[in-house]
Amino acid sequence: MANKYAVIETGGKQYRVEAGDAIFVEKLEANEGDKITFDKVLLADGKFGDPYVYGASVVGTIAKQGKEKKVVTFKYKAKKHGHVKKGHRQPYTKVLIESV
Repeated sequence: MANKYAVIETGGKQYRVEAGDAIFVEKLEANEGDKITFDKVLLADGKFGDPYVYGASVVGTIAKQGKEKKVVTFKYKAKKHGHVKKGHRQPYTKVLIESV
């Protein structure tokens, strides 16, 4: 028998998860060490949801809150003395999946 897995939705994205996985999701408003339950399960035990599987949930623990590496954007207009340099660091949350 294959490992149990599920497809969850959080932060406008979908993730395929199994127990023991570590995933990086869009920032969640919680502290490190907190338990979090994902109720928006699209697929679990081979059952597809419409849009979500009734009664299914995925439990995880928040391992880390952080920011990704800086992405630098640079706009330049030739012969106009125009340039703009901006940096952006996207916040993320690392979640350790405990049970599906």
